Amino acid sequence: QVQLVESGGGLVQAGGSLRLSCVVSGTIFSINRMGWYRQAPGKQRELVAITISGGSTNYADSVKGRFTVSRDNAKNTVYLQMNSLKPEDTAVYYCNANLRRPGSVSDNYWGQGTQVTVSS
Repeated sequence: QVQLVESGGGLVQAGGSLRLSCVVSGTIFSINRMGWYRQAPGKQRELVAITISGGSTNYADSVKGRFTVSRDNAKNTVYLQMNSLKPEDTAVYYCNANLRRPGSVSDNYWGQGTQVTVSS
């Protein structure tokens, strides 16, 4: 069984910072990709930032220059440092991991989500 547990969400004023963390636990053979998505009320879930094994990263245009995604492979943990937050960043942030379990093919796993609210 695989679990993704997020932490670090909360309420912050515009211009402030938050750091999200997501720990992936369970019997895992390899993690291909880890990252973050978000879903605002009434909107579809969208990619925020991902990091791929090997170190490459990809960001949504709306967060480039403000957010930084990183991962600690030894801890199976992915982080999202969010700076210069804007009210439009308000959403539920979901951790995502594309990984392989022993004897299985790669599959996507999701965390339960953590609320980020940015006040103006």
